[in-house]
Amino acid sequence: MNSRERVRRAIHFGTPDRPPISHAVLPAACIKYGPALDEILTEFHDDFGWDDYPDLPYTDFPPQYKKGMNRDDFGTVWRVETAGICGIPCEFPILDLDRYGEYRWPPVFEAGPPAGRLYSGHRAGYDDRWYARGGWFTYFEQLQQLRGMEAFMMDLAAETPALLRLMDDLLDFNLDWIDRWLRLEYDGLHFGDDWGAQSALLVRPALWRRLFKPRYAAMFRKVKDAGRDVWFHSDGFINDIIGDLAEIGVDVLNFQIAVVGHDWTERNIRGRIAVRTDIDRQNILPFGTPDQVRREVARTFAACGTGAGGVIACGEIGPDVPLANVRALYEAFRAAP
Repeated sequence: MNSRERVRRAIHFGTPDRPPISHAVLPAACIKYGPALDEILTEFHDDFGWDDYPDLPYTDFPPQYKKGMNRDDFGTVWRVETAGICGIPCEFPILDLDRYGEYRWPPVFEAGPPAGRLYSGHRAGYDDRWYARGGWFTYFEQLQQLRGMEAFMMDLAAETPALLRLMDDLLDFNLDWIDRWLRLEYDGLHFGDDWGAQSALLVRPALWRRLFKPRYAAMFRKVKDAGRDVWFHSDGFINDIIGDLAEIGVDVLNFQIAVVGHDWTERNIRGRIAVRTDIDRQNILPFGTPDQVRREVARTFAACGTGAGGVIACGEIGPDVPLANVRALYEAFRAAP
């Protein structure tokens, strides 16, 4: 079974020969470990095109990962303390919603995506051999990066016409961007917004359903109508909206299973939606032993998958993860039924 077929079967519960493997490596880990990490990644073949990519450019990072103060294509300035670790947005292009009419959106890409939309932690490529998950679309996070998080959360509380105009304009921008990605030979597009804190959603579920759910639905519908899969990433405690995401078309969900809860995941997600796994990166991967990593992989796969599939084997590798745990992670992936 080739990689493309393996991934399709895993996503749509068509009984793949094994869970497909997806590398998720932060650039800072590549910088720290260099060839020693590359050796492990090469040994445990990725099913999404990682091996087809050149080495990560260790000096030419996008603004979010380049050390210092750097402005992205949307006008947001990022402060990055350590090269290869996503920084903090600190200056915002839309300080006053009453003057929003003066803001100029960046041109939608022609030859490639704008620098502000690269997501260096997860590579994806495509050719005849590999199923691909292209693009990286944000919505909630992009609104924060345009206004600043505190200001944007106050905007949500006030729910003014100016806010709704901004939200609709960003939706139109994303829809145009999606159209351009859909011209490429990708089988799926990847969306990502971190909606959860450690123990709750960042907004009331009712507000999310009123303001955000229909806008996500519009983006997902365009992808689904083109016959492509929708991938969605969100960190934190997002239990309240996972059912909604499945309802509006998400095919593959990447979330913090250790935060959402393994038992909750097994009761509410297993068999219903495919999961790109997140092996506990707050505790087990950086601080556990290799045996604990292996047990966590087994526990996570049991909570997410069925005999027919539903699991994309993935665990994020940051610079705080020891190489012994990286190897244990992939050995467990390979040993999975």
